[in-house]
Amino acid sequence: MTANKGKYASGTQNRRFVWKEIVWPLILEINDVAFTMEQYQKKRDEICKKFDISFTTSSRGIASLLQKNILYKEKNLYSIHYRLIPYMRLKADCDYATAIREARTK
Repeated sequence: MTANKGKYASGTQNRRFVWKEIVWPLILEINDVAFTMEQYQKKRDEICKKFDISFTTSSRGIASLLQKNILYKEKNLYSIHYRLIPYMRLKADCDYATAIREARTK
């Protein structure tokens, strides 16, 4: 990702990228609300190679998604926010803006 952006903008860009290119496609691919670190790493490696980006970008992105409560982590398992499950069941496109909005809705 670009080095010219500020810290906040880079964080948002990393989150958006990881959500759009790695996490959501992985969720749809495995058709489950949760995934293992190994499943994530396999998908991450594939996407990082495809887009020629570093693993660091994706590592920061997933940590950021955890902070935003879009993802939850328990031991070696990551799961999506419960309000995103209907999108998964419908195999719908769930962009980052939708994910953040749903995760913030009480």
